[in-house]
Amino acid sequence: MTQKINDIRDRMIVALDVPTIWDAYRIVSQLGDEASFYKIGYALAFAGGLQLTQQLVAEGKKVFLDLKLHDIGNTVTEGVQSLSNLGVDFLTVHAYPQTMRGAVEGRAEAALKLLAVTALTSYDDGDLRDAGYGLAVRDLVRLRAEQARTTGIDGIVCSAAETEIVRDIVGADMLIVTPGIRPAGSAAGDQKRTLTPGEAIRAGVDHLVIGRPIIRAADPRGAAAAIMDEIAAAS
Repeated sequence: MTQKINDIRDRMIVALDVPTIWDAYRIVSQLGDEASFYKIGYALAFAGGLQLTQQLVAEGKKVFLDLKLHDIGNTVTEGVQSLSNLGVDFLTVHAYPQTMRGAVEGRAEAALKLLAVTALTSYDDGDLRDAGYGLAVRDLVRLRAEQARTTGIDGIVCSAAETEIVRDIVGADMLIVTPGIRPAGSAAGDQKRTLTPGEAIRAGVDHLVIGRPIIRAADPRGAAAAIMDEIAAAS
Protein backbone atom coordinates (compact mmCIF):
# COMPACT_ATOMS: atom_id res chain seq x y z
CA MET A 1 0.00 0.00 0.00
CA THR A 2 1.23 3.49 -0.77
CA GLN A 3 3.03 5.20 2.07
CA LYS A 4 1.08 8.38 1.40
CA ILE A 5 -2.08 6.88 2.97
CA ASN A 6 -2.18 5.96 6.65
CA ASP A 7 -5.68 4.44 6.80
CA ILE A 8 -6.66 1.96 4.10
CA ARG A 9 -10.26 3.18 4.37
CA ASP A 10 -9.14 6.51 2.93
CA ARG A 11 -8.37 4.81 -0.38
CA MET A 12 -12.12 4.66 -1.10
CA ILE A 13 -13.74 8.06 -1.65
CA VAL A 14 -17.53 7.89 -1.76
CA ALA A 15 -18.99 10.31 -4.29
CA LEU A 16 -22.06 12.01 -2.83
CA ASP A 17 -23.57 12.57 -6.27
CA VAL A 18 -27.07 13.27 -4.98
CA PRO A 19 -29.36 16.29 -5.45
CA THR A 20 -29.82 17.46 -1.84
CA ILE A 21 -27.83 17.60 1.37
CA TRP A 22 -30.58 15.54 3.02
CA ASP A 23 -29.89 12.71 0.58
CA ALA A 24 -26.20 13.10 1.40
CA TYR A 25 -26.82 13.01 5.16
CA ARG A 26 -28.83 9.81 4.71
CA ILE A 27 -26.01 8.10 2.81
CA VAL A 28 -23.36 9.19 5.32
CA SER A 29 -25.54 7.88 8.14
CA GLN A 30 -26.12 4.56 6.34
CA LEU A 31 -22.40 4.05 5.68
CA GLY A 32 -21.27 4.88 9.21
CA ASP A 33 -17.68 3.81 9.79
CA GLU A 34 -17.49 1.91 6.49
CA ALA A 35 -16.51 5.19 4.81
CA SER A 36 -14.11 7.88 5.97
CA PHE A 37 -13.72 10.01 2.83
CA TYR A 38 -16.43 11.74 0.79
CA LYS A 39 -16.47 13.64 -2.49
CA ILE A 40 -18.76 16.63 -3.00
CA GLY A 41 -19.20 17.81 -6.57
CA TYR A 42 -20.46 21.17 -7.67
CA ALA A 43 -24.11 20.08 -8.07
CA LEU A 44 -24.30 19.27 -4.36
CA ALA A 45 -22.00 22.17 -3.47
CA PHE A 46 -24.52 24.56 -5.04
CA ALA A 47 -27.32 22.90 -3.04
CA GLY A 48 -25.82 23.41 0.42
CA GLY A 49 -22.84 21.11 0.07
CA LEU A 50 -20.37 23.59 1.56
CA GLN A 51 -22.39 23.54 4.78
CA LEU A 52 -22.30 19.73 4.63
CA THR A 53 -18.54 19.93 4.10
CA GLN A 54 -18.07 21.79 7.35
CA GLN A 55 -20.17 19.24 9.24
CA LEU A 56 -18.27 16.28 7.79
CA VAL A 57 -14.94 17.88 8.68
CA ALA A 58 -16.20 18.54 12.22
CA GLU A 59 -17.13 14.85 12.48
CA GLY A 60 -13.61 13.78 11.53
CA LYS A 61 -14.43 12.77 7.96
CA LYS A 62 -12.21 13.67 5.04
CA VAL A 63 -13.67 15.71 2.20
CA PHE A 64 -12.77 16.00 -1.48
CA LEU A 65 -14.30 19.09 -3.10
CA ASP A 66 -14.55 18.22 -6.78
CA LEU A 67 -15.21 21.69 -8.15
CA LYS A 68 -12.88 21.51 -11.17
CA LEU A 69 -11.99 25.19 -10.98
CA HIS A 70 -10.92 26.85 -14.21
CA ASP A 71 -10.71 30.60 -14.82
CA ILE A 72 -8.13 33.33 -15.17
CA GLY A 73 -5.27 32.80 -12.75
CA ASN A 74 -6.16 35.54 -10.28
CA THR A 75 -9.76 34.37 -9.97
CA VAL A 76 -8.61 30.81 -9.30
CA THR A 77 -6.16 32.10 -6.70
CA GLU A 78 -8.90 33.94 -4.84
CA GLY A 79 -11.28 30.99 -5.05
CA VAL A 80 -8.72 28.58 -3.65
CA GLN A 81 -7.86 31.02 -0.87
CA SER A 82 -11.51 31.00 0.22
CA LEU A 83 -11.90 27.23 -0.02
CA SER A 84 -8.66 26.47 1.82
CA ASN A 85 -10.29 27.76 5.02
CA LEU A 86 -12.89 24.97 5.03
CA GLY A 87 -10.54 22.26 6.24
CA VAL A 88 -11.11 19.98 3.25
CA ASP A 89 -8.44 17.56 2.09
CA PHE A 90 -8.65 17.63 -1.73
CA LEU A 91 -9.74 20.22 -4.30
CA THR A 92 -9.77 19.77 -8.07
CA VAL A 93 -8.78 22.25 -10.75
CA HIS A 94 -8.52 21.69 -14.47
CA ALA A 95 -4.96 20.97 -15.56
CA TYR A 96 -4.38 24.13 -17.57
CA PRO A 97 -1.02 25.67 -16.63
CA GLN A 98 -2.35 29.13 -15.75
CA THR A 99 -5.16 27.61 -13.68
CA MET A 100 -2.77 25.32 -11.81
CA ARG A 101 -0.35 28.14 -11.06
CA GLY A 102 -3.19 30.27 -9.71
CA ALA A 103 -4.39 27.40 -7.51
CA VAL A 104 -0.94 26.76 -6.05
CA GLU A 105 -0.60 30.46 -5.25
CA GLY A 106 -4.02 30.52 -3.58
CA ARG A 107 -3.35 27.42 -1.52
CA ALA A 108 -0.13 28.91 -0.11
CA GLU A 109 0.74 27.10 3.16
CA ALA A 110 -2.66 25.49 3.75
CA ALA A 111 -2.85 21.70 4.17
CA LEU A 112 -5.24 21.45 1.21
CA LYS A 113 -4.04 19.12 -1.57
CA LEU A 114 -4.65 20.25 -5.12
CA LEU A 115 -5.57 17.70 -7.78
CA ALA A 116 -5.34 18.45 -11.49
CA VAL A 117 -7.99 16.95 -13.78
CA THR A 118 -6.33 15.71 -16.97
CA ALA A 119 -9.14 14.39 -19.20
CA LEU A 120 -12.62 13.58 -17.96
CA THR A 121 -13.33 9.86 -17.75
CA SER A 122 -16.45 10.32 -19.88
CA TYR A 123 -14.22 11.43 -22.77
CA ASP A 124 -12.72 9.27 -25.49
CA ASP A 125 -10.65 10.32 -28.49
CA GLY A 126 -13.76 11.24 -30.47
CA ASP A 127 -15.02 13.52 -27.72
CA LEU A 128 -11.68 15.33 -27.66
CA ARG A 129 -11.83 15.84 -31.43
CA ASP A 130 -15.33 17.25 -31.08
CA ALA A 131 -13.99 19.68 -28.46
CA GLY A 132 -11.26 20.89 -30.81
CA TYR A 133 -8.28 19.03 -29.35
CA GLY A 134 -5.66 17.61 -31.70
CA LEU A 135 -4.48 15.02 -29.18
CA ALA A 136 -5.68 11.55 -28.29
CA VAL A 137 -6.74 11.00 -24.67
CA ARG A 138 -3.49 9.32 -23.63
CA ASP A 139 -1.40 12.10 -25.20
CA LEU A 140 -3.43 14.84 -23.51
CA VAL A 141 -3.20 13.05 -20.16
CA ARG A 142 0.58 12.72 -20.59
CA LEU A 143 0.99 16.43 -21.42
CA ARG A 144 -1.13 17.63 -18.53
CA ALA A 145 0.57 15.30 -16.05
CA GLU A 146 3.94 16.74 -17.08
CA GLN A 147 2.63 20.29 -16.65
CA ALA A 148 1.09 19.48 -13.25
CA ARG A 149 4.34 17.96 -11.98
CA THR A 150 6.28 21.13 -12.74
CA THR A 151 3.62 23.44 -11.27
CA GLY A 152 3.56 22.13 -7.70
CA ILE A 153 0.25 20.28 -7.89
CA ASP A 154 -0.18 17.45 -5.35
CA GLY A 155 -1.92 14.88 -7.49
CA ILE A 156 -3.55 13.89 -10.75
CA VAL A 157 -7.13 12.91 -11.54
CA CYS A 158 -7.19 10.50 -14.45
CA SER A 159 -8.75 7.27 -15.57
CA ALA A 160 -7.26 4.20 -13.94
CA ALA A 161 -6.44 3.06 -17.47
CA GLU A 162 -3.88 5.88 -17.69
CA THR A 163 -2.31 5.22 -14.28
CA GLU A 164 0.86 3.63 -15.63
CA ILE A 165 1.78 6.47 -17.95
CA VAL A 166 0.90 9.08 -15.30
CA ARG A 167 2.95 7.36 -12.60
CA ASP A 168 5.95 7.22 -14.92
CA ILE A 169 5.68 11.00 -15.31
CA VAL A 170 4.84 12.18 -11.79
CA GLY A 171 6.82 9.65 -9.75
CA ALA A 172 5.93 8.11 -6.41
CA ASP A 173 5.25 11.27 -4.40
CA MET A 174 2.24 12.65 -6.29
CA LEU A 175 -1.21 11.19 -5.72
CA ILE A 176 -3.26 9.50 -8.44
CA VAL A 177 -7.02 9.72 -7.89
CA THR A 178 -9.39 7.95 -10.25
CA PRO A 179 -13.13 8.20 -10.86
CA GLY A 180 -14.91 5.79 -13.18
CA ILE A 181 -14.39 2.81 -10.89
CA ARG A 182 -16.96 0.08 -11.40
CA PRO A 183 -17.09 -3.23 -9.49
CA ALA A 184 -17.30 -6.30 -11.74
CA GLY A 185 -20.81 -6.71 -13.14
CA SER A 186 -21.94 -3.12 -12.59
CA ALA A 187 -22.97 -0.79 -15.40
CA ALA A 188 -20.40 1.64 -16.78
CA GLY A 189 -23.02 4.39 -17.11
CA ASP A 190 -21.55 7.53 -18.69
CA GLN A 191 -17.96 6.46 -17.99
CA LYS A 192 -15.93 5.28 -20.99
CA ARG A 193 -12.60 4.38 -19.36
CA THR A 194 -13.25 2.21 -16.30
CA LEU A 195 -11.57 -0.45 -14.13
CA THR A 196 -12.70 -2.52 -11.17
CA PRO A 197 -11.45 -1.51 -7.68
CA GLY A 198 -8.95 -4.36 -7.58
CA GLU A 199 -7.62 -3.60 -11.05
CA ALA A 200 -7.20 0.07 -10.15
CA ILE A 201 -5.30 -0.66 -6.93
CA ARG A 202 -3.00 -3.11 -8.69
CA ALA A 203 -2.38 -0.49 -11.38
CA GLY A 204 -1.03 1.90 -8.72
CA VAL A 205 -3.99 4.17 -7.98
CA ASP A 206 -3.93 5.87 -4.56
CA HIS A 207 -7.61 6.83 -4.14
CA LEU A 208 -10.67 5.41 -5.90
CA VAL A 209 -13.75 7.62 -6.34
CA ILE A 210 -16.88 5.46 -6.29
CA GLY A 211 -20.41 6.79 -6.48
CA ARG A 212 -23.31 4.91 -8.05
CA PRO A 213 -22.18 1.37 -7.12
CA ILE A 214 -22.48 2.44 -3.47
CA ILE A 215 -25.05 5.20 -3.21
CA ARG A 216 -27.58 3.50 -5.52
CA ALA A 217 -27.11 0.05 -4.03
CA ALA A 218 -29.98 -1.61 -2.16
CA ASP A 219 -27.54 -1.95 0.74
CA PRO A 220 -25.02 0.91 0.54
CA ARG A 221 -23.12 -0.18 3.64
CA GLY A 222 -22.79 -3.73 2.34
CA ALA A 223 -21.67 -2.48 -1.08
CA ALA A 224 -19.02 -0.24 0.51
CA ALA A 225 -17.78 -3.09 2.70
CA ALA A 226 -17.44 -5.40 -0.32
CA ILE A 227 -15.47 -2.77 -2.22
CA MET A 228 -13.18 -2.19 0.79
CA ASP A 229 -12.56 -5.95 0.96
CA GLU A 230 -11.51 -5.87 -2.71
CA ILE A 231 -9.26 -2.87 -2.09
CA ALA A 232 -7.64 -4.55 0.91
CA ALA A 233 -7.05 -7.77 -1.01
CA ALA A 234 -5.36 -5.88 -3.87
CA SER A 235 -3.28 -3.54 -1.67
